[in-house]
Amino acid sequence: MSEASARLELEQHRQSIDNIDAALIHMLAERFRQTQAVGELKARSGMPAADPNREARQITRLRELALSAKLDPDFAEKFLAFIIREVIRHHDSIAGRTPR
Repeated sequence: MSEASARLELEQHRQSIDNIDAALIHMLAERFRQTQAVGELKARSGMPAADPNREARQITRLRELALSAKLDPDFAEKFLAFIIREVIRHHDSIAGRTPR
C-alpha cells in the first residue's frame, strides 16, 4: 500500500470516528435530558436520587449488550458507572433545589 493510499484510508477512518464521537455526544445529551426529568420527578416525589436495584439491572444489561457487540464488558461497565455517578450527582443537586 502506498503512503498516499494509507493516508487516504487513515483520513476516512478518522472521519468515521469524528462522526461517531458527534453521535455519542448527542446521544449522551439526550440521555441526560431524560435523566434530568427523572431527577425532577424523584425530587418532587421525595424519592432517593440513587436506585441500586435499577443500577444493577442496567449494569447486567449493558454487559450483555457489550458482549453481543464484541466490546469489553468491563469497559462498558466502567463507562456506565461514570454516567450513573454523574446522574446521581445531578439528581442530588435537583433534590436540593426542588420543592417537594
